[in-house]
Amino acid sequence: MDVIRIPLGNTVFEGRNNAYLLDGAVTTLVDVGISMPDVRADLLDGLAAADISLDDLDQILLTHWHPDHSGLAGELQERSGATVRAHEADVPLIAGDADATAELRALRERRFDEWGVPDAKRAELEAVQSAFDSVAGNPADVEAFVDGDRVSAGDGELEVCHLPGHAAGHVAFTFETSSAPEGDPAGRRGDVDSTPEPRFEAFVGDVILPEYTPNVGGADLRLARPLEQYVESLDRLIDLDLDYAWPGHRDPIAEPSERARVIRAHHVERTRRVVDALREHGPADAWTVSAHLFGELEDIHILHGPGEAFAHLDHLEHAGAVDRDGSAYRLVESDPDVSALFPNTKY
Repeated sequence: MDVIRIPLGNTVFEGRNNAYLLDGAVTTLVDVGISMPDVRADLLDGLAAADISLDDLDQILLTHWHPDHSGLAGELQERSGATVRAHEADVPLIAGDADATAELRALRERRFDEWGVPDAKRAELEAVQSAFDSVAGNPADVEAFVDGDRVSAGDGELEVCHLPGHAAGHVAFTFETSSAPEGDPAGRRGDVDSTPEPRFEAFVGDVILPEYTPNVGGADLRLARPLEQYVESLDRLIDLDLDYAWPGHRDPIAEPSERARVIRAHHVERTRRVVDALREHGPADAWTVSAHLFGELEDIHILHGPGEAFAHLDHLEHAGAVDRDGSAYRLVESDPDVSALFPNTKY
């Protein structure tokens, strides 16, 4: 399967998004970027460079609902007639369901109450959120898939792998290929004259990223036990033993399992830092803990910072290492064994 990566600009979210084109019997885009003129131009230029018009586009597959991955889906569907598909958990948000959107906003207010986010910071985030809403694009008519479904794409087939944590409906799309990945013109493991061996690759969205760790806890408030779900997704990704990964941002990842291990270890260490913050400054709410972890929070980090702190506090609470009185968390014992809270020891 030949993958064409289309780099997309993005000054609103994390930056340096990717869309991926699979040309063939079912011409497919995996993710499409935010709904902004410059990003639209990047995408259309990338399609044109591959000699693909919008009329050629059959399908759009989305790794998750966040606008920097789904924002242009509705517009592209209107212009091309392409089918849009996403995991069933994220379909309502991509489709612009009013009840789902209202529930998410109400949930954010409840979480901010629980986390102790100051009123001034809530007002600051509201202005930022308005800008984000403006790049979410038109709603799409979305077909749902679930874990294990197989989807025709290009001249091959992708398998849906549900990997929640960063988002409730986050997926990767796995596939086998003998094509050379970027930076590997031979695309083979043996002698250059030998037949290329199959490679196992995936479009991984934001479950792993090459240069930083995806947010957990604030990026999708709908998740119960977000850190636990995310670590389980990392473990599943490690078990897939991919040869190569195509992430939602920045450059491809040549050793996906190792990158997932690094991110997993990062979260174990962050949990230790949360324990240290409670030992030194607790009892404390999620906002206070996030201040000790990250300092002054601005912009979207007003949501992501306490969300990340909450994800780790929630993990500690369910493990019995902390308890909670209202919004304040305190250590049950002064020095819990954090490693034991992440029990998959083979990683």
